[in-house]
Amino acid sequence: MEVYEFALRIGCAIAAGILIGIEREFKNKSAGLKTNMLVALGAAVFVAISVRFIGDDYVDSTRVLSQVVIGVGFLGAGTIIQRGKDIHGLTTAATIWCSAGAGCLAGFGLYWELAILTVVVVIINYLFGIIDDKISRNKDDES
Repeated sequence: MEVYEFALRIGCAIAAGILIGIEREFKNKSAGLKTNMLVALGAAVFVAISVRFIGDDYVDSTRVLSQVVIGVGFLGAGTIIQRGKDIHGLTTAATIWCSAGAGCLAGFGLYWELAILTVVVVIINYLFGIIDDKISRNKDDES
């Protein structure tokens, strides 16, 4: 992989992380802009390294993907907090997982898929965040 292609891939991963993380930042979540950018960047770098060795003997680039998923699972687990009966941080953990997926897509150079995923994640977090807030307010009003 040429240096410009590597720069393009990590640049796209960072851009996806920015777009995904900015919504989390506006909502004052613990894993916001920097976290989502770095998760996407890290995933892209690991995938780009694995792409370098595709075709070599005894190389299976899908192993890198599985390790990214496992590693990000631990990172996401750190954002989940239980307070009494309430559980907080599940959406943030899922968003971190999606940021890693975005980084993996960027690392493989799947730019259209990356764009689609990024838009879908932002829409889900924004739109359903509004819906979730309205449902929570209705529950509070009924109490």
